[in-house]
Amino acid sequence: MKITRSRDFTAERAWGAQDIANMNGITTRLHWTDQPYRWHINDGEEVFVVLDGQVEMRYRCEGVEHSQLLEVGDIFYASVGTEHVASPVGEARVLVVEKEGSV
Repeated sequence: MKITRSRDFTAERAWGAQDIANMNGITTRLHWTDQPYRWHINDGEEVFVVLDGQVEMRYRCEGVEHSQLLEVGDIFYASVGTEHVASPVGEARVLVVEKEGSV
C-alpha cells in the first residue's frame, strides 16, 4: 500500500518522474514539469491525466495539427500512432499510463 500526494511531488529536471505502479507491463508514473516535452509517437497507447496546473496538448491527426488546453482533471488519450507534444503552462503534474519503456 502506498499513498502519493501529487501536489507535493517535484523533480530535479523537467519530465522527471516517480514510478507509481507497473502492472503487467503497463506503467503508471507521476511527472513534474515546467518545460515542453518533444513531438513523439508512443510505442502503444497512452493515457495522460492533468493533476495540477495546465498543459497545452498539441497533436496531429491525418496531417492536421490540433491544440487543446488541458486543465486539472482533464484526460488525454493518445491512440497508437498519435503524434503529440505536451507543453505545460508554468508548472504541471501529470499522471501517465503507458506501455513499459514507451517514449
